[in-house]
Amino acid sequence: MVHPPPSPAHQWRVPPAVPAAKLAGAIGLAALGLLLADGDPVRLTLAVAAAVGLVGWAVRDLLAPVRLAVDAGGITVIRGYAGRRHLPWEAVEAVTVDRRTRFGLTGETLEIDAGETLHLFGRADLGASPTEVVELIRIARP
Repeated sequence: MVHPPPSPAHQWRVPPAVPAAKLAGAIGLAALGLLLADGDPVRLTLAVAAAVGLVGWAVRDLLAPVRLAVDAGGITVIRGYAGRRHLPWEAVEAVTVDRRTRFGLTGETLEIDAGETLHLFGRADLGASPTEVVELIRIARP
């Protein structure tokens, strides 16, 4: 008998406002392209291409909203467009938060170092502060 995997102790997902903003931006870009194209096919093509890119990005957020999950067995991260990869605790070398200041604004990125791979997550990926997430990961790690 196959048992379902245990539910994650913690999981972090993209906030619903993020894909909604991307879809609204795509609609705005397409409308702007139609208004400002002025018969120029290059302008219209660029606006539509940018809008299609935003829609693709938003669809990813809707197909795979959970970006990071932690349980007793390890960490599950998003892989590729909408796949998943489970990292057992033995494979996780470090979990840190990188803080950088640019133009007077400080940005935080959660970094999960799994040896040959590095997984990066921002606030928009997690729906929470990377500093809070790293603390919960440290608590969950056996």
